[in-house]
Amino acid sequence: MPKQGSKLSVDFSSLLGALFFSWVVLQLFPVVLTSLVYEKQQNLRIMMKMHGLGDGPYWVISYMYFLLLSVVYMTCFVAFSSLIGLKFFTLNDYSIQFVFYFIYVNLQISVAFLVATLFANVKTAAVIGHICVFGSGLLGGYLFQFFVEDDSFPRGWIIVLEIFPGFALYRGLYEFAQFAIMGNTMGIDGMRWKDLNDGTNGMREVLIIMLVEWLIVLCFAFYLDQVASSGSGVKKHPLFFLKNWNKKRSSSFRRPSLQRQDSKVFVEIDKPDVIQERERVEQLLLEPQASHAIVVDNIKKVYPGTDGNPDKSAVRGLSLALPRGECFGMLGPNGAGKTSFISMMIGLTTPTSGMALVEGLDIRTDMDKIYTSMGVCPQHDLLWEILTGREHLMFYGRLKNLKGAALTQAVEESLKSVNLFHGGVGDKQAGKYSGGMKRRLSVAISLIGDPKVVYMDEPSTGLDPASRNNLWNVVKRAKENRAIILTTHSMEEAEVLCDRLGIFVDGSLQCIGNPKELKGRYGGSYVFTMTTSSSNNEEEVENLVRRLSPNANKIYNISGTQKFELPKEEVRIADVFAAVESAKKKFTINAWGLADTTLEDVFIKVARGAQAFQTLS
Repeated sequence: MPKQGSKLSVDFSSLLGALFFSWVVLQLFPVVLTSLVYEKQQNLRIMMKMHGLGDGPYWVISYMYFLLLSVVYMTCFVAFSSLIGLKFFTLNDYSIQFVFYFIYVNLQISVAFLVATLFANVKTAAVIGHICVFGSGLLGGYLFQFFVEDDSFPRGWIIVLEIFPGFALYRGLYEFAQFAIMGNTMGIDGMRWKDLNDGTNGMREVLIIMLVEWLIVLCFAFYLDQVASSGSGVKKHPLFFLKNWNKKRSSSFRRPSLQRQDSKVFVEIDKPDVIQERERVEQLLLEPQASHAIVVDNIKKVYPGTDGNPDKSAVRGLSLALPRGECFGMLGPNGAGKTSFISMMIGLTTPTSGMALVEGLDIRTDMDKIYTSMGVCPQHDLLWEILTGREHLMFYGRLKNLKGAALTQAVEESLKSVNLFHGGVGDKQAGKYSGGMKRRLSVAISLIGDPKVVYMDEPSTGLDPASRNNLWNVVKRAKENRAIILTTHSMEEAEVLCDRLGIFVDGSLQCIGNPKELKGRYGGSYVFTMTTSSSNNEEEVENLVRRLSPNANKIYNISGTQKFELPKEEVRIADVFAAVESAKKKFTINAWGLADTTLEDVFIKVARGAQAFQTLS
């Protein structure tokens, strides 16, 4: 209803500003927190680290990005509020507001980095972040403000409470609101720099507390990220900053005789080829210069048992040497220890004992330097869904120090090599790629920038035959002047790509050699198969085989089809053909065949033999 005008004007923005505006400013906290945790959860940070992005540059780049985002956000917040005439902003000195908001957003980003070290799940971090936002505002408005306005409450305890960033923000906004209310009702200026010397004004204490706390929290967050954070690689020793002063370079690799004695424990049970590889490693470690790209000496990984269970040995004293230009294939059943070994080599986990050199650098102390010359194709594709294939390669190419025309050329060649160039596929977001396209992009990422050592964990999984053959050609060309460790369950892929193979069972290397050597060593038999029209002829077939090879072993028999293993030293191929031709005159033979041992047969034989030995022992 119309009423008589009054000179009294109420600025609701100043009355409600401390609570409402604190929520507006705090909304940045869960944004920064979830972004940091997302990169850890998706293993994107460790992926960047594996391709050469150190912790220092990562922190600087991320921090400056969030700071720029926060400054733009706060600038729009203050500018828009001033344009609509809110006294809370227009009466108080803008320079004081700038200093206050700038220091606080820096403190808020530092706290987000600190809290991010405690989380590995984005959803959990988001929930906790929003609880902190609304909890800080409500506690400030309905608890902390009463302490500030209560003259009997000790001022020292007010300063202690302001150490909590949410209360420091609320106190600063509360002081802005009080000066805006006084300026609006009394017609005087709001807060000015001279007012900070007033003992009743808590703004000076708030600025000092936030500035000091910003620097302390930032340093502590970086320290905690190095020694306790998950998702950023191997955790460092709590006194890592002291070790850097007298850290020794690993130009050669000499170890005490105790380790050599420890390795002798395995000699009694290892196969001759495994023993020979171990002796080769020991000889290489005595050389003054690293002649091999990868040298692994008696490395072990033991996971502590939980809930009363015994410790689990994932890798049991593995020794391996890879020269440049060689592709080494790791075969083994699921749970054999292949991924645990790769995880130690790429810096995801630390070895329980043993040593490993990559290009002459120790994986325990020089991992940051190793990352600059290493490429990784993980088992699961680690990609940003919003970035295109070209942008992924541009990013990782820059991490490998490619610039200008060299970077553009490397990206073009990488896209062409994995069939992601034509049709604009390389310029589509990776989130829209099929599984096979993502796999090809991961392989391209691992090879860009000419890394000296490449780890590929089942690179052809999910590819169609044509794409798989094309990928094999890419890997073959990439072997030149670099060492590649490849894990696979495809025997065909292992034969095509790998110069040497190692079969792992229960964390131990059971045999090592090139595919032909392994087939000759463990596949000393032919596989003879015959299918007859009637099951009544099964005995005659078996008699035929026994005449050819007295020590033949029947391995399969169903519906008239029988399969036998014939020792090669007992059988001549010409005799088999003659016997079959003679048998055709006596009974009907629908099909027959004689095959040499395959790599798959070798794998099954070695795996079963090792598992049986482990069971007996």
